[in-house]
Amino acid sequence: MLDRMTNLTERLLLHLEAVARPRHARWDPLGLMAVRAYITEQFSALGQVEEHSFRHGLDQGVNLILRLPGRQADLHPLLVGAHYDGPLHSIGADDNASGVAALLELAQRWAATPPRRPVWLVAFDQEEWGMVGSAALAAECKARRQPLHLMVSLEMLAYTSSEQRYPHPAMRHVFGDCGDFIALVANLAAGAQLPGLASRMGRHVTTKILPVPDHGRAIPDVRLSDHSPFWDEGYNALMVTDTSFMRNPHYHQMSDTIDTLDMPFLAAVVEGLDCALSSL
Repeated sequence: MLDRMTNLTERLLLHLEAVARPRHARWDPLGLMAVRAYITEQFSALGQVEEHSFRHGLDQGVNLILRLPGRQADLHPLLVGAHYDGPLHSIGADDNASGVAALLELAQRWAATPPRRPVWLVAFDQEEWGMVGSAALAAECKARRQPLHLMVSLEMLAYTSSEQRYPHPAMRHVFGDCGDFIALVANLAAGAQLPGLASRMGRHVTTKILPVPDHGRAIPDVRLSDHSPFWDEGYNALMVTDTSFMRNPHYHQMSDTIDTLDMPFLAAVVEGLDCALSSL
């Protein structure tokens, strides 16, 4: 088991070293292109990659989609995504190279050992511009009446802290003072799946759940990732997160570097995601 986790940590670190760099459509477009090329290379080794192009005002971007078969081809697909663009003036190791590293590891695992249902693995562009890439794909799925069993956004997965903040003080009594857990945040329609997912993830990492009504509009902080456009289009969706700026003081700073991350925690999150999602 120790060797398995060591090898997993090493693979995740290789992905982080490729992705954790300035990568912003306007501030560092060459960095963004390099990361896009890396993800394309990794996905292409596993199957055909679709470049889903979109335009928003003067800007355009590319979501990268890898579709993998499941053991039961007739089931509605699971969509698992992570944004690969980075914040302005930041290395973006936790935000969101950690999510991309997890996405690439899950892709490799599920290509070798198919999950129960078909899965779409999506690297989203321009999340930092207001979830533009995920909004484009969610709208297209809705227009095509594409069913999805669940959309899962991997958003900052690798930071732990002895301190934890919350958007509402009352949440501290439920979730505790220590930032040592991974959170699953879902709309009420997907809430029925949370206990089972948390139970399976909890075999590997401390997992806490938060179902939110009304697409999270009463708590705007829980909408700040690529799941929220899918909520708005009527899909069941959840965010997997280390709680971002509620825990990580390096959020959107140049200090968001690999050496600040808790690599054993990230490895445990990936093991938990594989266990929880592959059997859905």
